[in-house]
Amino acid sequence: MQNKSNRPIAIDLFAGAGGMTLGFEKAGFDVLASVEIDPVHCAVHEFNFPFWSILCQDIAQTKAEDIRSRSAIQNKEIDVVFGGPPCQGFSLIGKRMLDDPRNSLVFHFIRLVTELEPKYFVFENVKGMTVGKHQKIIIEIIEKFKSVGYQVQEKIKVLNTANYGIPQNRERLFLLGCRHGFEIPNYPIKITQPAKRKKNIADVDLPLSPTVWDALQDLPEIENYPQLYEQDWVYAEFGKPSDYAKILRGLDIIQNDYSYQRKYDPWILTSSSRTKHNLESIARFKVTPPGKIEPVSRFHKLDPEGISHTLRAGTASNRGAFTSPRPIHPHIPRCITVREAARLHSYPDWFRFHVTKWHGFRQIGNSVPPLLAKAVASEIMSLLYVSPAKPQIVQELGDISWLIYSMSKACKHYSVNPHIIEPRSRNSSKNKHGKL
Repeated sequence: MQNKSNRPIAIDLFAGAGGMTLGFEKAGFDVLASVEIDPVHCAVHEFNFPFWSILCQDIAQTKAEDIRSRSAIQNKEIDVVFGGPPCQGFSLIGKRMLDDPRNSLVFHFIRLVTELEPKYFVFENVKGMTVGKHQKIIIEIIEKFKSVGYQVQEKIKVLNTANYGIPQNRERLFLLGCRHGFEIPNYPIKITQPAKRKKNIADVDLPLSPTVWDALQDLPEIENYPQLYEQDWVYAEFGKPSDYAKILRGLDIIQNDYSYQRKYDPWILTSSSRTKHNLESIARFKVTPPGKIEPVSRFHKLDPEGISHTLRAGTASNRGAFTSPRPIHPHIPRCITVREAARLHSYPDWFRFHVTKWHGFRQIGNSVPPLLAKAVASEIMSLLYVSPAKPQIVQELGDISWLIYSMSKACKHYSVNPHIIEPRSRNSSKNKHGKL
């Protein structure tokens, strides 16, 4: 539980593996407490941020005093609370959105902001909330924040990761707000435009985002390492990195990155378990043109000169544990690895995920890319009139065993009910995309 006095304090209320936590850390915040209901995600989060506190519990059962007392926050003032609560109740018949039990997590996000009284909040969610009848819930959320003493940036925006130096087309809604007496945050300005974008809609004043190949070109070919069928890491030979990959490998540091350096071996390729595709799938993948959909699997083949489509998470165990269609590598007839997905999502190479591909891809697909979160967090940092500095301390990562926990072991580790996450339905256990 560490806090540098010159680093503002943040809390992540729907932490997952920690994409937003890392982004806020990079902007200069100490995210002293995070809340996450899934014990497997908590274990991965704790591995990557072992020097801060993770509360493995249902947000609906969480109170402000829990967060304060179980972290280094205690009675300190909180600068920002952020998170992306799921919103599922979009019916407009006869009731307000926040009265729908499926939107209870949105209500509890607002409740905890009210109880914790941060100077600022960041609410992240799907782009679909801004479309058609779904806009009603946005209006209701803004009204609710106003009723509890917060101003909201009402010129709401959907931000695309490709405009913030990330080789992926991913659009997310952000609501930004502050307590009365503070300045309302602005949205971050765009710094890139999507690579290979149509010229007639390009912003000529912006450089292109990194490409898929910028993200992947230096990664070792997993085909050279048969041990990756049995484990997710190996000592390997890396190639020549792009400028983007240099940052993710820790070979270069961007000027305004104020994250803690992690202790890790840069010659280890991690999160790279291999998938055994059958010969028919390999043949289909091989003839699929870059940027197109393979018709049988419905997998998208990455265009090396463009950007990735949105990386998705698949479904949770209580909804069948379906794997979301994974992209096909741009040059090799196979699906990409978790590490390759992490590169497309702007995660640094020291950041580890659960060893199983299903958990690993869910942890990436459910997360906000760190560089996008950093862009948003930096806008709030600028309003706090704090000059963050790069910490000199090198932080240790957590216990490697946390990355291999089954759900039962993770529940035991956090002393939570083994059914905190509803178990998989027997009738839904088959992968709907079939065997590859």
